Amino acid sequence: MQKFDEQVYEYLKTIPKGTVVTYGMIAHAIGRPRAARQVGNALHRNPFPVVVPCHRVVNREGRLAPAFAFGGIEKQAELLRAEGVEVVNGYVEIEKYIWRNEQ
Repeated sequence: MQKFDEQVYEYLKTIPKGTVVTYGMIAHAIGRPRAARQVGNALHRNPFPVVVPCHRVVNREGRLAPAFAFGGIEKQAELLRAEGVEVVNGYVEIEKYIWRNEQ
């Protein structure tokens, strides 16, 4: 596994249930602010979908992943709803559910 992927997965494990982050937020958090697309690629390769909660990642507008690697957009919506996140027409209200790491 690539070091970049490992950094993405480790960061994503810190995201609390019931919240979401964006690809760009992850890229910024791991010190690669221009690597949002690579974050998406790493999530698509996620070998541990139960341990690494990639379903908590949305785009900057709150849109779910159209090609969610582990069952499609409906599966991502189902996983988010199970955590209390409201999903409407494939979108999450970003300001309501975004996780702001205030460390």
